[in-house]
Amino acid sequence: MTRAETAAPSAAALHALSPVDGRYADQCAELRGLFSEAALIRHRVRVEALWFLHLARELRLPELAATAPAVLAAAERLAEIPAADEAVAVKAEERRINHDVKAVEYHVRHRLAAAGATPAELEFVHFACTSEDVNNLAYALMLKRARDEVLLPALTGLVGWLVDGAHAHAELPMLSRTHGQPASPTTLGKEFANVAARLKHATDAFARVPVRGKINGAVGNFNAHLAAYPEVDWRAGSRRFVESLGLEWNEYTIQIEPHDWIAEYCDALARTNTILLDFCRDAWGYVSVGYFRQRVVAGEVGSSTMPHKVNPIDFENAEGNLGLATAWLRHFADKLPVSRWQRDLTDSTVLRNVGVALAHALLAFRSCRRGLGRIEPDPARMAADLDANWEVLGEAIQTVMRRYGVPNAYERLKDLTRGRRVDGPALAEFVATLPLPEDVRVRLARLRPHEYVGLAVELARDA
Repeated sequence: MTRAETAAPSAAALHALSPVDGRYADQCAELRGLFSEAALIRHRVRVEALWFLHLARELRLPELAATAPAVLAAAERLAEIPAADEAVAVKAEERRINHDVKAVEYHVRHRLAAAGATPAELEFVHFACTSEDVNNLAYALMLKRARDEVLLPALTGLVGWLVDGAHAHAELPMLSRTHGQPASPTTLGKEFANVAARLKHATDAFARVPVRGKINGAVGNFNAHLAAYPEVDWRAGSRRFVESLGLEWNEYTIQIEPHDWIAEYCDALARTNTILLDFCRDAWGYVSVGYFRQRVVAGEVGSSTMPHKVNPIDFENAEGNLGLATAWLRHFADKLPVSRWQRDLTDSTVLRNVGVALAHALLAFRSCRRGLGRIEPDPARMAADLDANWEVLGEAIQTVMRRYGVPNAYERLKDLTRGRRVDGPALAEFVATLPLPEDVRVRLARLRPHEYVGLAVELARDA
């Protein structure tokens, strides 16, 4: 368990079905404010109110020309994220009529009526809309805010930590392990730089995913709009409305916005998860072999029976949550763009779970960051490993031999080093027999495993 997991739970959290609303509730608070049922309702109310205002002010429908300022002001208040009691009122209406979006429409009508809207004006709430005109925009706004305000800052923070680590440990040599076996040395800073570069690229790609929306009626053709107002440029009006929400307009849709952008969003986030999962497993492994020490936190228990244990629980927690998040995200990417003919309802239930996937991703990002904050390198352990594996210099020696045309360079080093430990004197004795220029033999004889890091230091400093 992590320290954050052991915070005193509320009574409600103890009975939550999902860990993101129970055990991990405090760590997901920002996303609960964006993806809870109340949040979805609030965004639906906002879209309905803004559409009413758009019809009155931007499209200037004549039937709304005399709408009282008090009514428009009421719509503006609804367009701001409403208070929590708005969601309670909508749910009460939904229980009465058994339709979630229609309940939002009735709620907005009630609020505007209370502000003095006439019966004729109230008919322009949800005007020419299908439920999906409201839903797709609500989810787009939720997903955009989650990315921009919560997920990207968390990812950017991880990239920053890795870059700092790359700079701080640029010169700290360590043995590489390809296929788990000793390999040409690197530096700890360069390994951090590798992950930082990958994660930065994936984070940038996630940030660039366009968030799209539509408002074009029951099958995407503006059928009802044109029937009521053939003189209005509905394509232009739709575009202006969607773009006014900070979204990219999608003109070509069926009843639903086809969710291709959500698939792209989920795929992009899943790629960041994969990179972090790869890193968490490596970090766990380096803790295991002693390259990283973990700072002891007073009062913590590492094992129920072995008191000496300090376990890499944060990296393990991150790995588990990354797996869960990615499984959800891959399902969303595969399922959401698929709809029978002009609309089926299978996307509706699935979409209600997007916040769960993002919550598990956020938990993972934060667990990874906690894990990074608790480790520190053990230079002595790294140096001992390097000093015990002189055979990794075989690559350097045989490559220099190739340069100077020494026959069978690879094969000769293979015979000397493959599957066996070779110490410094043995390598020096071998180098002394080579038909190389004297200064080259001296340079090779003086080479040590901790010095054989190529451009790792420079690359780490440039991260």
